[in-house]
Amino acid sequence: MNTQTRRLHYFFFGQNFTDGVRVTVAILLPAALLAQLGYFEQGLTMATGALCLSVTDTPGPVAHRRNGMLAALALVFGTGLLTGLVAGNVWLLGLEIAALSFLLTMLLVWGARAGAVGTAALLNAVLVLAHPPTPGQVLPHAGLLLAGGLWYAALAQLVYQVRPYRPAQQALGECVHALARFLELKARFYQPQTGLADDYRQLVAQQVVVNEKQEAARDFLFRTRQIVNESTSQGRRLVLTFVETVDLYERVSAGHYDYAAVRAAFGPTGILPGIATLIRHVATELDQLGVAIQANQPYGGVGPELGAEWERLQARISALDDDPATAANTWVLKKILVNLRDIIRRVGNIRRYFDESQPAEPTPSRAADHARFVAHQEIELHALSQNFTMKSAVFRHALRMTLACLVAFTIGESLRNGEHNYWILMTVSIMLKPGFSLTRQRNTERIVGTLVGGALGAAVLWLLPWPEVRFGVLVVFMVVAYSFQRTVYLVTVVFLTAYLLILFSFAGLSYLGVAEERITDTLIGCAIAFAAGYFLFPRWESDQLTDYMAAALRANLVYLRQLADRLAGRPLPPNEYRLLRKNVYVSGANLAAAFQRMLTEPKSKQYRPTKTYEFVVLNHILSSNIASLTGTLREAAPAVPAFAPESRRALTSALAALQKSLLLIAPTAEVPMLELAPAESGIPTAATDDKSLLEQLTFLQKVSGDIGKVTDGLVK
Repeated sequence: MNTQTRRLHYFFFGQNFTDGVRVTVAILLPAALLAQLGYFEQGLTMATGALCLSVTDTPGPVAHRRNGMLAALALVFGTGLLTGLVAGNVWLLGLEIAALSFLLTMLLVWGARAGAVGTAALLNAVLVLAHPPTPGQVLPHAGLLLAGGLWYAALAQLVYQVRPYRPAQQALGECVHALARFLELKARFYQPQTGLADDYRQLVAQQVVVNEKQEAARDFLFRTRQIVNESTSQGRRLVLTFVETVDLYERVSAGHYDYAAVRAAFGPTGILPGIATLIRHVATELDQLGVAIQANQPYGGVGPELGAEWERLQARISALDDDPATAANTWVLKKILVNLRDIIRRVGNIRRYFDESQPAEPTPSRAADHARFVAHQEIELHALSQNFTMKSAVFRHALRMTLACLVAFTIGESLRNGEHNYWILMTVSIMLKPGFSLTRQRNTERIVGTLVGGALGAAVLWLLPWPEVRFGVLVVFMVVAYSFQRTVYLVTVVFLTAYLLILFSFAGLSYLGVAEERITDTLIGCAIAFAAGYFLFPRWESDQLTDYMAAALRANLVYLRQLADRLAGRPLPPNEYRLLRKNVYVSGANLAAAFQRMLTEPKSKQYRPTKTYEFVVLNHILSSNIASLTGTLREAAPAVPAFAPESRRALTSALAALQKSLLLIAPTAEVPMLELAPAESGIPTAATDDKSLLEQLTFLQKVSGDIGKVTDGLVK
């Protein structure tokens, strides 16, 4: 299976395509059925309710999805009722828009899902303005919106009941796919023709993706009672495979070396392309495993050949020992070989997912342990009042949204020449995001997508005069649009605009007039959203970067401290170590994501991007090397010698440098305990000539010192 085929498999068997089909069915079915019975308007209203509910149905545990949809149902009915009652009075309508845009945006205080509930309710209020009901039809209209929402919620629950493990398999498959891509990027470091700076940039960017996929899979697996209690063989295999995937990610990340020195020493030998080829083959094997897991299909890979390829590479590296020019440095290649052997072994462990003979051994006590790995956010009312301050990013965004929506509403009301002026308000409510970088990106994609989608829709209507064919194209466009709404927004806008033009043609409207109006309203709405994001209470990423840096340093300090404890003969329990490791990966990914967002903001708002990039890369190198050394010590347990005085000094110096950097960035931060405890009694001290351990600790000391220098340059 080649790369393009695997990508197609990931798409068609993935959660996004599944959701796209479900949203399409939920919207089209009531509209089409009621239209056949002569109730097209009522069907369209039900479809609107289903569309709004779909906004809240984001990936996650079924209980959270259900609770989010229940909350959205109440708000959709309430906003539909309220908007219908005040629609006849422009002043009351403006007041309602202001109040709803503020209050519904403030729901972000309780997390992304609560924010999606607010977005759904605000979207519903705006869509009611498309055809405001008469006073006598307000309650029936709100009831139809509620019915459409109930229809979507019932359909979503039915899909889950029929195939309860599919979302977990899809999330796990996406997780494996992201890790395979990360491993593939690691192969670039062994290709002398690539630039190391660009390699690091791509690797750090993919680290963000891996973290997002792992957090999504972890959230689903460890919050779903049926899975976390491992009450079935399927659930147990899902959990064990995910844990193995995280361990594999640690092993892949731990394989970090001085690549410039490696290229200089072994580039002429021709051995590095062989290493890169083996890594790519392992990545391909892993990617195929992800496809099979996600598609819930038997695995047909060719895993055993990886072992034979590894042995051939080992023979080539062993032959370098006979060359005086390279014999002294082949220990680096041998470390790479050992790491690759472990990676291949762990890929083989993931392959055991397809072994259905693994017994289901329910261990409900593990549920409490798994719960520690996911964040818990309670819906507490006092959190809302605590955020009524300009220091709160949510409060600032709510004010920004309120003012922007009022401007959009005013402009829409003043333009009486269009039938769909509510599109301006809808564009603003969708385009305006808490961060300026995402607002600008979405605005650009919205404008380009609307222009391209308008041309595509017009071409379909001009070339295909047959209603049946147009309807088939409309269905395809809807599925594509809703399948990409969480991944490639540009694609969503293109096909959304095209299918809306086709839809309006069925209503007898001129597609050229609709296209012109939609483009005009989109441009106005995007201009308002862009201006609001730039001028109204902006909070730039550079203002928040120090918080992410401090979090990454604090996590690495604790991570390095556990390494010192291991060397002193006091290893952590496995789950405690995994929690520390998770904090390191999450904080590092958050830092890298914030840096990427900063680069999309105006250059005048960016703060020392070169130095910040150095900090991000050094933080990644530090955590990778701590993981590498920790993994070596874990494999050597229980016969782990305590570190010798030279090693102790290197480790103490590294901890001191990180502590100093943390205090420079966040003077009021809580700094983990620095003093190293003595070795446990009975633990032998490592020999002073243990060069391998000393060299690795000295490298940690150097990286920590480099972080200190970069930090000093950032705060000056």
